[in-house]
Amino acid sequence: MSIDILYNDAVALLKQLIATPSFSKEEDKTAAIIEQFFKARNIPANRLLNNVWAVNKYFDQSKPTILLNSHHDTVKPNPQYSKDPFDPVVEEGRLYGLGSTDAGGCLVSLIATFVHFYEKEDLKYNLVIAATAEEEISGANGIESVLPSLPPVEFAIVGEPTQTNLAIAEKGLLVLDCVAQGKAGHAAREEGVNAIYKAIQDIEWFKTYRFPKISETLGAIKMSVTSINTENKAHNMVPALCSFVVDMRVTDAYTHEEILETIKQHVQSGVMPRSMRLRSSKIDGNHPLVQAGIKLGKKTYGSPTTSDAALINAPVLKCGPGDSARSHTADEFIYLNEIKKGIETYINILQQIL
Repeated sequence: MSIDILYNDAVALLKQLIATPSFSKEEDKTAAIIEQFFKARNIPANRLLNNVWAVNKYFDQSKPTILLNSHHDTVKPNPQYSKDPFDPVVEEGRLYGLGSTDAGGCLVSLIATFVHFYEKEDLKYNLVIAATAEEEISGANGIESVLPSLPPVEFAIVGEPTQTNLAIAEKGLLVLDCVAQGKAGHAAREEGVNAIYKAIQDIEWFKTYRFPKISETLGAIKMSVTSINTENKAHNMVPALCSFVVDMRVTDAYTHEEILETIKQHVQSGVMPRSMRLRSSKIDGNHPLVQAGIKLGKKTYGSPTTSDAALINAPVLKCGPGDSARSHTADEFIYLNEIKKGIETYINILQQIL
């Protein structure tokens, strides 16, 4: 099948996906669209919850398996959209719409790549394509839920917008719920202990502290306080509790446990991690996937964002068309030629291995 046919089919599929709302946990309709795409090409597909996957025609259990994975859920549209986020309009070579870059363009490019190799015999590896759910919320019903149903994965390509460069490492994610405790009192009198003031001291620490170890591929750990709240409704009450949230982008220089221990030694607020699952990930620079990309002139780098790569227990290369800077922005778009380039890149990388 020619690249032009694969590209045209991929763009048509992406337009369908954009036109169909698929917020995390609500991806049933886009899952059905992807199932129908495979069915129309006589490719048997499997579905678990809102995850859809298929294996190559000549799948051989004695061979190792390469996983091709990206997600079809989206965040909710940015309120600053000037266009209809569900109208896949093309203007000046740009395809607009929610999820066009993150990660629709990657997903349809990987699906096109899978179709390209689907009927090929005597491959050195099996191929599995998995279009998964709940990536945007790191939900338990996404890639994590479907991995036990897949053949054992030797290594994987996760489709995320990298401008088709090679993200050989990515930061993990640690979200902390912190609570500063004070003592309630009347604001007009010198009584109570203001929990906000205690929280401010800890927030200042999160703002200024630097973990001394720097990762070779991922740089420094980044901590950002992203929300703060008290339950006070009255203006004249000294708050007894003040909660705040810290978003941490962590590296391979520390374990989650080491990071938490350091934090607890320095702040007075109670600290509770929401999850310890999303650890940093990396693939060796000498891995055949990486070397295949380098031969195509692709650059390697460490990614500051977290993806489903963190949940796949195998070496993962994160790579895909589109620019991550457009993710979650108003009037999100992907250039049509980026999709074509994505398909060509994936095929050219895998041809060197398969």
